[in-house]
Amino acid sequence: MIQRLETSQRMSKIVKHNGVVYLCGQVGDGETVAEQTVDCLSRIDALLLRAGSSRGNILQAVIWLADMADFDEMNMVWDGWVPPGHAPARACGEAKLASPARKVEVIITAALW
Repeated sequence: MIQRLETSQRMSKIVKHNGVVYLCGQVGDGETVAEQTVDCLSRIDALLLRAGSSRGNILQAVIWLADMADFDEMNMVWDGWVPPGHAPARACGEAKLASPARKVEVIITAALW
């Protein structure tokens, strides 16, 4: 059975299927990539909790940066957020995001509790 939460015509923020939760891409507010990453990861925490999971259950993360020059700054926030011993499979690349103000977007797949 597929369960969709916070669904609109365009997308669902959360999709659960067969013990796995898929989150739509999350962005954050702020001026710097660090500020946006903190806010984005906070939104991910809230969605994972609503779905019945947590950051310790993340299987995969796909991170898009508007500029790879922000890689180290984003990683400083990311590394403090991921629980020790629970680093997911991860990819990070550069992409033109939905608006020029956006610096980072994160897509998460996690196991349910």
